[in-house]
Amino acid sequence: MKNKTLAGLLALFFGALGIHRFYLGQTGLGILYIFLIGISFILGIIDAIYFFNMDEDEFNRKYNSKEEVNPLDRRSQHYTRANTQRGKTPTHKSAVSGRDTQNPYKINGIKKYKEFDLEGAIADFKKGLEIHPKDISLHFNIACAYSLTEQVEKAYAHLDKAVSLGFNDFERIKTHDDLAYVRIQDQFDDFLKNGFRLQPVSVVESLASNEKANEEPIQDDLLLSQLRRLSELRDRGLLSDQEFIIEKKKLTR
Repeated sequence: MKNKTLAGLLALFFGALGIHRFYLGQTGLGILYIFLIGISFILGIIDAIYFFNMDEDEFNRKYNSKEEVNPLDRRSQHYTRANTQRGKTPTHKSAVSGRDTQNPYKINGIKKYKEFDLEGAIADFKKGLEIHPKDISLHFNIACAYSLTEQVEKAYAHLDKAVSLGFNDFERIKTHDDLAYVRIQDQFDDFLKNGFRLQPVSVVESLASNEKANEEPIQDDLLLSQLRRLSELRDRGLLSDQEFIIEKKKLTR
């Protein structure tokens, strides 16, 4: 992604050679500056003043609109890795689309992520999801940010959502640096075994326990549905007693 300040500096010091135009991908203008060597020095100074006073968003719209601005990963023309001052950034990648240009919170969140302003990035990603709740890369990005800030449950929730929406680059979940904190959690093995999806919330143990016999019956239809599903998984041998206990602890926290 082109940098406004760097473009201004190149124009100021190397404007006579049109280096800033080559940097911005304007090869034709760069060659023209070389031919106009007599006046291109002055043109470079004018360009430098223009870039230094240019609004960041305007610069991005003009010179970065055809570039990938997400800190995501490309594989087979779909994924790419971007390096930042801090290290690596989120990995699921899609080219900038009309949806992205209509969602300024996504672009701003990515910029803050690169600057390691994680809380600011999370705030913008959340606002971006209010606009496009099914944006896969937004869910993956915010999961990485939550992992870096050690908000494990939220990280898992958004990874689960990304997978449910079609994210299938599971190798990135298993290897990406920013998800390291997620992977060291005890629940990661279950998350992996379940196809990178969260297990249903369990209430079986609380119902089966004599100590809970006097509790109010569960009225929520969603919980009852999850209960039936979990019972089926146990009967089929897909869940162990230990997994039931883990789910009970999650429920009673």
